[in-house]
Amino acid sequence: MEFAFPWPTSQGEWLAWSSAVVTLALGLLFFLAPGLAFRILRLQVRPERAAAIAEGRGRMSGFYLGVSLCCILLAQPWLYMALGFSWLFTAFGRLLSIMSDGANTPFNWASIVVQLVLAALPLAFVFGFLP
Repeated sequence: MEFAFPWPTSQGEWLAWSSAVVTLALGLLFFLAPGLAFRILRLQVRPERAAAIAEGRGRMSGFYLGVSLCCILLAQPWLYMALGFSWLFTAFGRLLSIMSDGANTPFNWASIVVQLVLAALPLAFVFGFLP
């Protein structure tokens, strides 16, 4: 059995692949430098609660790395759909927090825009909106 790296072949697939690469970069940031990632997200880890770092390295980086690597290495539409819907629900959760938790800040609105773009790229490819 021969393994070949599935390089993107169309503009839509390149955009979906780009979303996976950004997700991979975020996953690597959480995996290798969770303290820096938390500072970028404006989260603070208390010294007596160092287990929060494990959440960044484990739960947060795990999903980012797993889904993005599967998209990059296998290039299957269902995987790109999973990536797109994951980002879409991330944006929806942030919007709920803005409406329910009083988290109406410019940072959260900018994050929603980024998350919606990261969701739209793979979903537009999967649903045929991009060639």
